Amino acid sequence: MTLSFKKNILLVEDDPVLGEGLKTSLSKTYNVKWANTLAKANQLISTETFDLLICDLGLPDGNGMNLVEKIQSLSYKPPVLILSAQGDPETRLKGYEIGIQEFVPKPFHLKELLLRIGHVFEAHASQIEVEVGKVKINFATFAVYQPDGSIEYPPVNDIKILKHLTSQAGTPVSRDQLIDAVWGSESETSHRTIDNAIARLRHLIGDTDEQMIRSVRGVGYVFEQKA
Repeated sequence: MTLSFKKNILLVEDDPVLGEGLKTSLSKTYNVKWANTLAKANQLISTETFDLLICDLGLPDGNGMNLVEKIQSLSYKPPVLILSAQGDPETRLKGYEIGIQEFVPKPFHLKELLLRIGHVFEAHASQIEVEVGKVKINFATFAVYQPDGSIEYPPVNDIKILKHLTSQAGTPVSRDQLIDAVWGSESETSHRTIDNAIARLRHLIGDTDEQMIRSVRGVGYVFEQKA
């Protein structure tokens, strides 16, 4: 069974009429937070995680490009869609150079925006999300979506361990390999730390019989997705 979860969007738009209208329209499909200043957007992006940033450029307290550049330094990097009247080639090029996925010039048609949003999510879903048991893991935001609709944010390193295991599905991975992948080869992290993280992950994904994250004696662990 495929689980359905609402994605989280941060909308940064200073025009009150457009902002309110977009929030209302997008909220039919997504969870939307709306910021009308760069300062408010910076606060939200620093304290919450989002699956997409839709950002205007001409804001009353700065340029939206500054927010896009800030995202590149975060532990997670949500895709970015620029929505702006500044649609000249130079501005678009700068946006793509610093990592945006889409640029929709104003004025725009709502249907086009919805299609562009859908394309961004489709392009990134296979790279950042995976269904594990009854939960969905977003490896970009480190969010875990539970079947009851709740969202959890486990320790980041736990999710990094799970990401490495799922990327090597079917292949046993040693504890040392996990340490190297998550903490680096110079780390003094112990095997006990890995074992404790695995215990938490099994609880998180409902792997009560230890058949999704299976222990391999003398080696480490192997991830085997259930059908």
